[in-house]
Amino acid sequence: YQLFVDGQTYGIFQFESSGMRQILRQAKPRKFEDLIALNALYRPGPIKGGMIDDFINRKHGRVEVRYELPELEPILADTYGVIAYQEQVMRISNVLAGFSLGEADLLRKAMGKKNPALMQAQRDKFVAGATGRGISEKKSTRVFDLMEQFAGYGFNKSHSTAYALLAYQTAYLKANYPWHFMAALLTIESQNTAKLASYLHECRELRVPILPPDVNSSELAFTVRPDGVRF
Repeated sequence: YQLFVDGQTYGIFQFESSGMRQILRQAKPRKFEDLIALNALYRPGPIKGGMIDDFINRKHGRVEVRYELPELEPILADTYGVIAYQEQVMRISNVLAGFSLGEADLLRKAMGKKNPALMQAQRDKFVAGATGRGISEKKSTRVFDLMEQFAGYGFNKSHSTAYALLAYQTAYLKANYPWHFMAALLTIESQNTAKLASYLHECRELRVPILPPDVNSSELAFTVRPDGVRF
């Protein structure tokens, strides 16, 4: 996790871009759920809408985490009150408005298609279901508005979790076996001079010694030697 916090994520699946490394330094992820959320939120929609800044500020306590209704806390606690996943929209409609999981999935699809007539029908159904469960029309409308706002950039948690797990495993190898990890990374990108330069700089940051080419000991790939990684 310290590697993520420091933004030393060259070669880490989905976390390698300069923008994402900057976000990591600001967010300082300390648990797996943070990696899932950042993966889902680092998309054009959430960035443009300020959702990722909201997530980071709430995470660090600079902005109070508030829930429109107490029922939303167990659904949104992992993401500090920010709707980050399609699955959260489905659970909200299930818990607040009594949608079956099949109906909740239809709502998710309707949001993805952005069909105004379809969305209005879903809104009416949601508000009717929520008010029938004792939630005021004003609150239920407000919650649906939040869900609709989210619909412009919805990402599914299952997808993001698979990405985050692969990133975590990759980062584990880099954090614990940096010489071998960097040797493999340099080998993979040995034909890409721009990336090679970036990764060699990363080696200096990680204090991985890079040994110059040697006619007697260099091989086709970058190799780990007792005193460093041989070009």
